[in-house]
Amino acid sequence: MPPGTIIILNGTSSSGKTSIVHALQNALAEPYLDAGLDKFIWMLPARYLERPLWDDVLGKATRAGDAGHALVRGMHHAIEALSRAGSNVIADHVLVEPAWWEDCIRRFAPLPAYLVGVRCPLPVLEEREKARRNRTLGQARAQLPVVHGHGIYDVEVDTSRLTPEECARNIVARVHSGPPSALRELANVAANGRK
Repeated sequence: MPPGTIIILNGTSSSGKTSIVHALQNALAEPYLDAGLDKFIWMLPARYLERPLWDDVLGKATRAGDAGHALVRGMHHAIEALSRAGSNVIADHVLVEPAWWEDCIRRFAPLPAYLVGVRCPLPVLEEREKARRNRTLGQARAQLPVVHGHGIYDVEVDTSRLTPEECARNIVARVHSGPPSALRELANVAANGRK
């Protein structure tokens, strides 16, 4: 059985990734499992969603504690296993840690995995944070300088200019246009850097 397709959506908190996940699930003919970061965070005991325990998960916005690193490693393992078992997967992510980029590259480059940059200008992100009321204010500002700093993408979308459905159409068009290249390119760069 061939591996399933993976679509990784990378962007800051409040950039619109969850809305794109739902739009993609509606737009794609085949079933795609939602195996993103929030799904894994909500598996934690409720006490870990409040400080001080939250700080050991992802509460620092740009740094994770031991619990956060374990959670993301497990998420990457699960996505890889789902793909290798033949399931298609969409996963929203906030790739703020270099170790997370490295793990994504190592695990997903050999698979049909598309890396999508979800962009949004800071003023829009901050307005969304205020409106949502369930986000830590300042999280997007802290993440923005680092979340896109370690990689390249198969396709990028700007959620300040496009609706989730338009973003999904652009992503689907890229998936249908040919095999992914971003993670493989990053894997080659990493391999050449180690020589």
